[in-house]
Amino acid sequence: MRFCASLIFLLSISFLSCQTDKATQNEAPTETPTATEETQLQTSVLTSTKPDGEVPKGMVWIPGGQFIMGSDHETATEVEGPAYSVEVSGFWMDTHEVTNAEFREFVEATGYITVSERPIDWEEMKKQLPPGTPKPADEVLQPGSLIFDPPNHAIPLHDYSQWWSWKIGANWRHPKGPGSSIEGKDNFPVTHIAYEDAQAYAKWTGKRLPTEAEYEFAAQGGTTGQAFAWGDELTPSGKYLANFFQGDFPHNNVGTDGFTSAAPIKSFPPNAYGLYDIIGNVWEWSSDWYRPDTHAQQSKITVCRNPTGPEQSYDPQEPLTPKRVIKGGSYLCSNQYCSNYRPSARMATAVDSGQEHLGFRCVKDAG
Repeated sequence: MRFCASLIFLLSISFLSCQTDKATQNEAPTETPTATEETQLQTSVLTSTKPDGEVPKGMVWIPGGQFIMGSDHETATEVEGPAYSVEVSGFWMDTHEVTNAEFREFVEATGYITVSERPIDWEEMKKQLPPGTPKPADEVLQPGSLIFDPPNHAIPLHDYSQWWSWKIGANWRHPKGPGSSIEGKDNFPVTHIAYEDAQAYAKWTGKRLPTEAEYEFAAQGGTTGQAFAWGDELTPSGKYLANFFQGDFPHNNVGTDGFTSAAPIKSFPPNAYGLYDIIGNVWEWSSDWYRPDTHAQQSKITVCRNPTGPEQSYDPQEPLTPKRVIKGGSYLCSNQYCSNYRPSARMATAVDSGQEHLGFRCVKDAG
């Protein structure tokens, strides 16, 4: 059982990126990511004033401005650096992650079927796999998603397939697979959402997904240079300000923050912009393609304004797989394994990969 789950897990997380977003190459492109370049530092001319008129329901205004993107802090990973100056225009942002109830309304209105609910097309999948990859058994190659399924004992932390499993039948309605449900969890963040699913919802609402720069700017809450969104201490005065993993990862989450999995929205205080769970709880999609050297490339620009990321995806670990950047960390982030409960933290995720700890929120332009 574990072998089959691990097999389809490896196929999905490493290579199952074939049905949408095909703008990727096997070799690393060298073009500098899209951004506006200025020859000298100037006073920002970006939109920062809150627009007049009605405030979009469930959103707050994030004023534009200049900030330090990325991090050179000792807790940062290599792909988070170097730190450099970025400017973004003001925008509206959802105060919280999209909930099960909100996503259900979208599905009922449109009949939308998520990626994790659709039949798997082997002919399409194998185009993103190394030549000669054998086809898994039909009973394994079924719709599903990735669930957190750790053993009940300590294990080495070099092989994440030991705590992630492909679960047939897992999707946003059944987050742990058949027999599980979201009944009574209307105000929990929707999960098992692939990039295409998040895009479809955003379009239906007249919104879009945030860029990586917009997300990081919003997560900082008007501060800069701090290790965490709320300061330099993870738990100031012993207080937990986000939902992340406490205990021995991955098998023993003691839940000191009050939760051992995703929490209902607004369970923790908002940041200075009024955003809830912008750090922790569940990872969130951004619209940027992933490259490990994005910050290194963009830092060469004197003033990097409204960056939208690279033109193509490239992850040297899995060059066949198109990936987008996810931000914010989740309830599974642990200081023993991946302390990604920081604004600058960034990870790559296959565009058609739904996961138990991955959701999203939307933004809206000022105009």
